[in-house]
Amino acid sequence: MLFKVEPEFSEDARKAKLQGVVILYGEVDINGRLRNIQMTPGLGLGLEEKAIEAVKQWRFRPGTRDGKPVMAPASIEVNFHLL
Repeated sequence: MLFKVEPEFSEDARKAKLQGVVILYGEVDINGRLRNIQMTPGLGLGLEEKAIEAVKQWRFRPGTRDGKPVMAPASIEVNFHLL
């Protein structure tokens, strides 16, 4: 990973003290951005949307083939933990 923004809690999730993991799937494009994002059924209370907002800002090292960047599948875990 080249750049990462921590996800924010939704207000509802913070009030409910909800913690856990949201799992996202997609493809890392040749520019290192996650595309075609899908998710497993998650935690609820808006955390899936907050996870996607954060991951759209992340930058990954793209996969390569013969030394050239290519699209590659990715599975991303976004952790939500209260301090």
